[in-house]
Amino acid sequence: MIAKLTGIIDEIGTDNIVLDVNGVGYLVFASSRTITAIGGVGDGATIYTEMQVSETDMRLMGFASGSERDWFRLLISVQGVGGKVALAILSALETAEISRAVATGDKAMVARANGVGPKLALRIVNELKDKVGGIATDPIVGAGGAIHAPSNNSADAVSALQNLGFKPAEASAAVAAADAEAGEGVTLDALVRLALKKAAK
Repeated sequence: MIAKLTGIIDEIGTDNIVLDVNGVGYLVFASSRTITAIGGVGDGATIYTEMQVSETDMRLMGFASGSERDWFRLLISVQGVGGKVALAILSALETAEISRAVATGDKAMVARANGVGPKLALRIVNELKDKVGGIATDPIVGAGGAIHAPSNNSADAVSALQNLGFKPAEASAAVAAADAEAGEGVTLDALVRLALKKAAK
C-alpha cells in the first residue's frame, strides 16, 4: 500500500495531478484545496495517499495533510459517500469546518459540497458525530491570519472531557476552541477548565 509520495509535480488537472517520482508518473486524484496547496508544475511536493480499489477501477487519492486523509477515510465510511463525493466535500470545506459541522450537526454546511443533498448531508453528520474524537485537525488560523497549532495537552484534555461524559465530537470542539483562546504554554488543568466552560455554553 502506498501511504505517501514525494516527487516533482509534472501535470495539474482539474481534479488530479501527475507526480513524477524518480521517473515514474503517478496519477493522483485530489481535492481542489490539495491541488492549490501543494504548488505548481515543476515544484517538489509530498502528498499523503490512499488507494481506492473497486471491481472496475483503481485510483490513488492524494492529500496535502494527514488530517485531510483521515477525514477522507471517515467520509467514505458513510453509506452513499464514495471517493468522488468525499473529495467534493474536502474541496468545499476545510477539515476544521467539517469537524465543526459534524460536532454541531450542521448538515447545511456539508450540503454545500457538489453532489451532496440534504439527506446525505444529514446521514454524514449523524454517522460521524461519535467518530471524530480521535481525528487531528489542521492548525487553526486565528485573528490576523496567525496560525495556531493545537497544544501538546489537547489530546489529554479531550480524553479528560470524554471521561466526564462528553461525546468525542463535543469534547474535541470544546478543546479546540479553548486551545485557540488560551494560546501557547497553557497547562492541562487550565485547558480542561476553559474547555468545560466552552462546552457548557
